[in-house]
Amino acid sequence: MAGSLEGFLVLIVAALICSSSFASSIFQPISDSHRSAALEVFTPRDGSFFSLEETYEALRTFEVLGIDKKSDINTAACQSVLEILGSPSSALKDLFYALKVNGIVKCDIEKDVFEVVASRLQATVSGAGALLDFYYSVGGLVLVKDQTSKDDLHLADAEGVFGSIKALSQSDGRWRYNSNNPESSTFAAGLALEALSGVVSLSSSEIDQSLIGTTKNDILKLFDSIEKYDDGAFYFDEKLVDAHEHQGPLSTTSSVVRGLTAFAAVTSGSLNLPSGKVLGLARFLLGIGIPGDAKDLFNQIDSLASLESNSVSIPLILSLPATVLSLTKKDALKVKVNTVLGSNAPPLTVKLVGVFRSGSKDTSLIEGQELKFNPESAVYALDALPKSIDVGKYTFVFEMVLHDPDLLNLYATGGQTRIPIFVTGVVKVDSAEISVLDSDLGSTETKIDLTGENTVSLSANHLQKLRLSFQLSTSHGHAFKPHQAILKLTHETKVEHSFVVGSSGKQFEINLDFLGLVEKFFYLSGKYNVQLTVGDAVMENSFLKAIGHLDLDLPEPPEKAPQPPPQPLDQNLRYGPKAEITHIFRAPEKLPPKELSHAFLGLTLFPLLGFLVGLLRLGVNLKNFPSSSVPAMFAVLFHLGIAAVLLLYALFWLKWDLFTTLKALGFLGAFLMFVGHRILSHLASISSKLKSA
Repeated sequence: MAGSLEGFLVLIVAALICSSSFASSIFQPISDSHRSAALEVFTPRDGSFFSLEETYEALRTFEVLGIDKKSDINTAACQSVLEILGSPSSALKDLFYALKVNGIVKCDIEKDVFEVVASRLQATVSGAGALLDFYYSVGGLVLVKDQTSKDDLHLADAEGVFGSIKALSQSDGRWRYNSNNPESSTFAAGLALEALSGVVSLSSSEIDQSLIGTTKNDILKLFDSIEKYDDGAFYFDEKLVDAHEHQGPLSTTSSVVRGLTAFAAVTSGSLNLPSGKVLGLARFLLGIGIPGDAKDLFNQIDSLASLESNSVSIPLILSLPATVLSLTKKDALKVKVNTVLGSNAPPLTVKLVGVFRSGSKDTSLIEGQELKFNPESAVYALDALPKSIDVGKYTFVFEMVLHDPDLLNLYATGGQTRIPIFVTGVVKVDSAEISVLDSDLGSTETKIDLTGENTVSLSANHLQKLRLSFQLSTSHGHAFKPHQAILKLTHETKVEHSFVVGSSGKQFEINLDFLGLVEKFFYLSGKYNVQLTVGDAVMENSFLKAIGHLDLDLPEPPEKAPQPPPQPLDQNLRYGPKAEITHIFRAPEKLPPKELSHAFLGLTLFPLLGFLVGLLRLGVNLKNFPSSSVPAMFAVLFHLGIAAVLLLYALFWLKWDLFTTLKALGFLGAFLMFVGHRILSHLASISSKLKSA
């Protein structure tokens, strides 16, 4: 009973902590944990990956994270790249990823190969109608241009290709995969923006600005459908229900981020996107933690790399190395500001603009304070917490202010950032007393030290009461109310009873009236162990104190009194080692003497011996044995089959089981039927000839 109640209270504490954390999540930039995860999930099999797409995802992730693993993959990767680029039947997607891989590993490819590939891709662009065909062919041409420095590589009708891709867009900013499919996709919008950016970079002349402006409006409409979490994270989700084309929030958001940043990089003018939404996308990508799937990890890292240096808005992430501060240790409040990949932020000021108690809408406990910046560690710090901050749970509100006003349009700071902070400390326990109250005889109060090792011994009957009181206060002298204050009485039969200790200010008190609790105690008299539990997430000296024992005398139970619940079995008795079982085998039956057994064996063999002697005395009659060769052969085989059946009986008696014997007998029976029928037919024909003669 107590175990379930205490477990429930523990769950409440955990839920409160988690709820305050989720309301204002803490986002951390890319760290060494991501590098360790990348080395774990991107593991080549026999020196290579399953496809060039997987190879590119691994190489790109390693490149962004600064992991030097190219030398382990280069040989197999270049072999696959040369094979794909040199084959005229290679799929368009394979060509695209072969060029992607080559852009990282720099394989030794002949100039003629690039020209053949470029010619094929340009032909594909001219006849393309589906979005994926445009995406792979245009993207492949951009890669060829980058890897060969061919300044004269252009699309013949770039504006026409731009219009063909734009024709697949929808009024809500999403894109269709082809003109025959009415369903539109957010994931496809990211692919379309990447393809359009490639068309712009491959155009020999400036694209009509009206087309560029229309596409920018499509981006704004797409952001109208963006979804948001309570912690300020923004993300895109796929509305398309087709299972073949459905993408999750991570892959969809990554596709849009790549397309958005690619298109912004090749066009002039601003997209007029709110910097808060761009920062929200970064928070979503960082807030998912470290994905355990290779594809998800690539999408996270690659899209964050796109946000790291883009012309829309570069997100700045405010993070705390520690969100638990100890008043006892006099911990300093430390804050770091980085880009999503962990690079240092531009010169700025971090201000602590407010501190609020969790769940409270009261005014801030402090006035705005500026944190000091340490250029060596790149950490902003507040050396000492304000005296108005005591033990408890708080929400700290920070604000970043860039020193250079010209950088306001380049970086996204997100205004105010709210972060949950736990301030811990030692809680003082005073005036602890336990007593048994009797209205007629008064009471005997016993002072106890809840932080020491002393215990008390009490006795009471059902007409008396048990009273426990103590005080809790913080180091600043304020009243402290923990999440758990539980008094537990455990009977010697392991039946437990738990009671929540109430409070008023600093004073905690509980009175147990045994007269009203006799049924709850199941009329069980005897010795009860008394235990007090006081605990909280911010209380550094939480304790579980065995106060002593209480000898309780309760009346005899009436006829229909409730019975105590069955106690759980001791886990050691249930799952522990069992007693060893000693097997006693049955004593063997008494056998007759060996001489008698041998005499009986001789008697059983005597008739067989007599049969053999009789055959020798009478002689063997071979008059009817066939004289011609073929019938004679069948006669010999028939007798051998009879002998084989007798041998089969012996094997069954000595060694074989019934199923093995029946299987062999089936083959022998068929054989005997065949040869027996032949020899008997021969003898019947001879007998009929003799009778007719």
